Amino acid sequence: MAELATAMPRAGGIYYFLDRSMGQRVGSIGGFGTWTTLTLKSAFALVGLGAYLRVYFPEAPAGPISLAFALGFGAVNLFGAKKTSALQTILTVVLLALLGWLIGAGFTALDPRAFDAAFDVGASPFLATVGLVIVSYMGLTHVASVSEEVKNPDRNLALGMLLAFVTVLLVYVLGTWAMVGAVGVQALAADGGNLAPAASMARAVAGSTGEAAMTVAAILAFISVGNAGVLSASRYPLAMSRDHVLPGALHRISRWGTPWVAVLATVGLILLWLALFDPSSIAKLAGAFQLIMFGLACLAVIVMRESGLAPYDPGFRAPFYPWVQIVGIVIPFPLIVEMGWMATLLSIAFIAFGLVWYGVYGREHVRREGAIYHVFERLGQQRNQGLERELRQILKEKGVRDADPFERLIAASDVLDYEGAVPFSELLDRASQALSQQLGVPADRLAEGLLEGTGTGLTPMSEGVVLPHLHLDSIPGPRMVLARVRGGIAIDVGEPDVAPAEDELIQAAFFLASPASDHGRHLRILAQIAGRVDDGSFLTEWLEAEDDLELREVMLRDEHMLVVEVLPEGASSVLAGMTIEEMALPESTLAAMIRRRGQLVVPHEDTLVEQGDRLTILGSPRDIIDLRHRYDVHATTVPRWWRGRRQGRAQ
Repeated sequence: MAELATAMPRAGGIYYFLDRSMGQRVGSIGGFGTWTTLTLKSAFALVGLGAYLRVYFPEAPAGPISLAFALGFGAVNLFGAKKTSALQTILTVVLLALLGWLIGAGFTALDPRAFDAAFDVGASPFLATVGLVIVSYMGLTHVASVSEEVKNPDRNLALGMLLAFVTVLLVYVLGTWAMVGAVGVQALAADGGNLAPAASMARAVAGSTGEAAMTVAAILAFISVGNAGVLSASRYPLAMSRDHVLPGALHRISRWGTPWVAVLATVGLILLWLALFDPSSIAKLAGAFQLIMFGLACLAVIVMRESGLAPYDPGFRAPFYPWVQIVGIVIPFPLIVEMGWMATLLSIAFIAFGLVWYGVYGREHVRREGAIYHVFERLGQQRNQGLERELRQILKEKGVRDADPFERLIAASDVLDYEGAVPFSELLDRASQALSQQLGVPADRLAEGLLEGTGTGLTPMSEGVVLPHLHLDSIPGPRMVLARVRGGIAIDVGEPDVAPAEDELIQAAFFLASPASDHGRHLRILAQIAGRVDDGSFLTEWLEAEDDLELREVMLRDEHMLVVEVLPEGASSVLAGMTIEEMALPESTLAAMIRRRGQLVVPHEDTLVEQGDRLTILGSPRDIIDLRHRYDVHATTVPRWWRGRRQGRAQ
């Protein structure tokens, strides 16, 4: 799930992954299955909430309590994910603190004899219980359903899932061990099963005060689970509606930015499960559906990897491929069977429902096939170009990773600058010669590769820009040449897939060469360039730049760049006479360029800074902000084109 989510951070989680990997039929099964699973889990949490409230209010009816809280969670989610996320954070912190106390207290009262003959019941009940409690680990995948709203998905999605897994595993195993050891099996099994075991354990080890504390903790836990379930579950009908698998009304967005129809439909489904099933049945059904989804997710990873899609570029790759995925596909089947006939039959019924819905509704509203057709293409069959375009768009939105040398690449690039019109063939020769000097590769070989890349239309010409690029074996890293041609580039070779309009001048070209072994980084760099070019102000800033340095500055991400002018007075005056090393810049920053008396200087550690220098520093946004304060950098010290842009925005 972490691999798929970092490759395709889109609302809908497993539905989106299955739809894009194996097509609409399997996507429909995944969408309905996961939506149902999450609503079942929320319903199960609400049953637990009612059970713990009855510890102090034994006469209160559990059913109406659960229904009321379901409606309350729906209301919370209608007012936005930010409010929901803040509530989740508070609940989680309080809950973990109380659980830590409970586990510690339980271990002090643990009786080792409570575990005697624990496994004498045989394998079948054990496997059935594994299938039942898998519902407790489903929260690991909640983040995938809202991955479209996550910042820096390559890092945060995988890290969040892995940290959540370790946390849940430790809390669940240690908590169960302490609970059984402190209370005993007989007490937990009395009267058909103790529905408030944490409160019973706390009462055994800490009296009525402990019981009150853990009752509060359990209520908070179930509130957290129920609320998160509504949040994540509602994103599945939203994603399916966007893809026209469900009616369009389900992706309507409220003025608070939430999919209000999808939220209401989700709450309605939760109310239905509460009315139809008992707690054990709800948990079994949720576990069975989740096991099916996990198995399909493992299959989706295999399909995406074997498809050969170049833009499939996950920030996290699951280890031990394909053995982990094969085990994940096989294990769910015996676990579902062990949970009983109802879980098995209803699992089959929901698979059938997904197929029938696709045949009756989905087939007529959208035609899109998944990455599995790229696997078939390798066997001489069908290919889906739409998915490849969609993955490229995702790459553009994600941008380059911290490990990608985009800023350094721009800073070290050669610049070609022409006033009049230039034929593309001449520009190609000049760029190839410049790259040849950087890479030690014959210029004619570079020109041939760049021309071939342009002709394939891999990065079509648009918005006054063309991006020729190629892969090469045995080069140390990516290299680039920037070209500005104010009079326009006359295309005199080949035919690009997307021709410019008759009145459109092609005034910018970016020639990129990357190692053949790092195709993913090559695509991310192209996507970053394309994202910058898509900015409506790009071409104006590009043409107004005064020199090579400002052309490079136009390409750099604003929050990652700082231009410091070394003045005779003020905070920056202390830099005059220092070497770059003596400036003691933060470790993650780079002194990339110095403009000195109209010339470009690429600085090294021993380069001496002089008064009047304009020093360009690249780094993380946090470090750039700190340096801006350190050297008191204001708008008057940034390039003229940027000052004009900011003034225009202010006006």
